[in-house]
Amino acid sequence: MATKKSSLPALTLGAIGVVYGDIGTSVLYAFKEVFVSGHVPITQANILGVLSLFFWTLTIVVSIKYVVLIMRADNSGEGGLMALLALASQSVKDQPRLRSVLLMVGVFGVALFFGDGIITPAISVLSAVEGLEILTPAAKPFVVPISLVVLVLLFAVQRRGTADIGKFFGPITVVWFLAIAVTGVLQIVQNPQVLVAVLPVHALRFASEHYTVAFITLGAVFLCVTGAEALYADMGHFGKLPIRLAWFGLVMPSLMLNYFGQGALVLSNPKAAENPFYLMTPDWALMPMVGLATAATVIASQALISGAFSATKQTIQLGFLPRLNILHTSIRDTGQIYIPAVNWMLLAGVVAAVGLFGSSSALAAAYGISVSLVMVITTVLTFFVVRYGWGYPLWLCLAASGFFLVIDLAFFASNSLKIAQGGWFPLVLAGAMYTVMATWKQGRQLLNEKMRSDAIDLPSFLDAVFVSPPVRVEGTAVFMTAEPGIVPNALLHNLKHNKVLHLQNLFVTVRYHEVPWIGMNKRLEIETLGHDCWQVSLHYGFKNDLDLPRALQQIRGRGCELDPMTTSYFLSRDVVIPTLGSGMAPWREKLFAQMHHNASGAAGFLNLPNNAVVELGSKIEI
Repeated sequence: MATKKSSLPALTLGAIGVVYGDIGTSVLYAFKEVFVSGHVPITQANILGVLSLFFWTLTIVVSIKYVVLIMRADNSGEGGLMALLALASQSVKDQPRLRSVLLMVGVFGVALFFGDGIITPAISVLSAVEGLEILTPAAKPFVVPISLVVLVLLFAVQRRGTADIGKFFGPITVVWFLAIAVTGVLQIVQNPQVLVAVLPVHALRFASEHYTVAFITLGAVFLCVTGAEALYADMGHFGKLPIRLAWFGLVMPSLMLNYFGQGALVLSNPKAAENPFYLMTPDWALMPMVGLATAATVIASQALISGAFSATKQTIQLGFLPRLNILHTSIRDTGQIYIPAVNWMLLAGVVAAVGLFGSSSALAAAYGISVSLVMVITTVLTFFVVRYGWGYPLWLCLAASGFFLVIDLAFFASNSLKIAQGGWFPLVLAGAMYTVMATWKQGRQLLNEKMRSDAIDLPSFLDAVFVSPPVRVEGTAVFMTAEPGIVPNALLHNLKHNKVLHLQNLFVTVRYHEVPWIGMNKRLEIETLGHDCWQVSLHYGFKNDLDLPRALQQIRGRGCELDPMTTSYFLSRDVVIPTLGSGMAPWREKLFAQMHHNASGAAGFLNLPNNAVVELGSKIEI
């Protein structure tokens, strides 16, 4: 892992570039959205109250909840919603019903993450390019086209990977944070009274005097913490210490200086509330700031796109999505992957979002609801990890989780007021994604049940075959089986049509586990079946890269000598036939059958050599 190979300064710099891009670009639109609706009168007391809400939201949600507490809930060093879901699932494995409910809740959270992957690039790039309107109002008609060009180029270069340009992410993002800190300080110096907003009394006074407006305002205030989940999600790449150092040493101070600077500007010039970020930038620095902001938003979007690729791979290996074509874009870093289907689906969603909403303010209504709901789900899953996994007292778990859950639900409730204004968009995306994932998971269960009901016991079958053995041919045959101990369809078809059996036969089952990594020393289990046949189980974590030939090399010296040049891989290519019955609804069975048909081939997914694969098909009714 990177934490063992890189120095602390290098990891901290990398964390600034990858982890904090999203939350770092929130300064472009978060403070503006509080006042742009007109609900909050621009007075000194209100500005101080709003700034106090920003300060304490960042402190409680990011500093305390994520940086201090949730980052402790690592799954073998890995973080993120998928790792947390696996950890919570393991914590309640002795309670099947509760475990299944948590899995569904967690899967919906993952579905929301994919919706976030569409909205974040759209709102970030739009808000950066909108700075051109400050430079000249004549640029307004060009904001959407320029944003679309930037976004299309961003997705078009994904296939090439980020190995070459990734090393610039950290330095550019450091320059960004220093720039927003300096522009903030320039305004604070002119109106230093804004610094008293660090006292919580201003937030409490604002909430008590304008409780209805304050509740509505929470949806806009929440935008300052969008991207906070990246701290936890990227923990496995950089480690806890670099992420915490980057947050407390640079990111949070820079964000707060900029937000307080925006407040100081609006305090002296209320008209600046229409776009305080760019209006507090000196005229000579406006164009460079637009360029720097665009670069920062592209980096933030890149981090989220890469995160979507990684989340998709993990979701596939946990059995919630069909196999997809996964390409590795770096020889050195196996974690850098590119999934064409996900890339183009994200681009289509981003283009649709920009076209539908047309401005960062319009998109802001859609943004908060998905992120706030993900935070609610994160808090719920963490409760079960702390209570059942770590065994902390129930009163302590309820008190801690209840405190954060009340805050998360308050933000979610406020954002829910915007469903009609755009909040429906991420919910529709998440609902569609959840339907796909749940249909695939249930369809696979029905398919496996059908295969088990029709299955033939493998040891008994081999004993019967070798009563009058077929012709044995040189080499090794590897038959893939979904379940150990049953006869694969490929073997039946091979015997029926070719009437031969190889000298050595391996029946291989790939097992995925709810842990991120399984080392090579625990990768393989082998059991002899007699007649030069072996049952092999291969174990993978949801972040491991699959390489079947490499894993099978561990068989050498254990009774079976494997020669890659004389090994053939037999795969079953099943065609699913939807039928009326007690399975899923007809439309879901048709959806599953279509996904099963379009899934990428097992050969590529398992990294098998193309010239050594034999696929034999059969039809299965569910």
